[in-house]
Amino acid sequence: MKVTYIQHSGFMVECEESVLVFDYYRGMLPPVSKDKSFYVFASHSHGDHFQQEIFDWEKDYPRIHYILSDDIQAETAANRLFLGPDEECGLGDLRIKTLRSTDEGVAFFVSVQDGGQIRNIYHAGDLNWWHWEEESAAYNREMEQNFKKALLPMEGARIDVAFLPADPRLEDAYYLGFDWFMRHTDTKRAYPMHLWRRYGVIDKLRSQPEAKDYRDRIVRLGKEDECR
Repeated sequence: MKVTYIQHSGFMVECEESVLVFDYYRGMLPPVSKDKSFYVFASHSHGDHFQQEIFDWEKDYPRIHYILSDDIQAETAANRLFLGPDEECGLGDLRIKTLRSTDEGVAFFVSVQDGGQIRNIYHAGDLNWWHWEEESAAYNREMEQNFKKALLPMEGARIDVAFLPADPRLEDAYYLGFDWFMRHTDTKRAYPMHLWRRYGVIDKLRSQPEAKDYRDRIVRLGKEDECR
């Protein structure tokens, strides 16, 4: 399983027989074999997670499928699946579960066949423990509660690759959601995202005392189009 960081919250995961792209909004899409099933996920309609450009790809990739949050405004088509929160379904060699976001749309938990093995992939979208200094204490408590409630189904889950927000705009609270997720799941590799190109946040996260038990599982990213 090969993971390529595209930009912001956009990643491509390439397996033996399929390719999965999550939350593309701009950047260079790595070459994709037309012989593989091609699955494109968009967690919600925000412009830094979804662009209509993704629908142009079906001109070049005949085996493409779109898995879209149902808040996204797009025409229906045979290869477009719209999902709301807390849904579960199968599609080709995937099993997909959605979680309710603490912002817009959904997070995705996807199981995919890869060379005879099942790989589990989690992409948070904007499901995060959002804690804003300018908001009231009541608002931030509610956000914490909603975050933890949304992730109850993930308790103890085995995850091969997770893409998790570590947004520097949250200041000292930037790591809260990431830390909670890593402590409550069995995640092998965690990719910080939603960084606004402030990659120094990753080393800051790795140096947090709270990360001592999982810092070696945090993947360092330093540039776009990086394969790690």
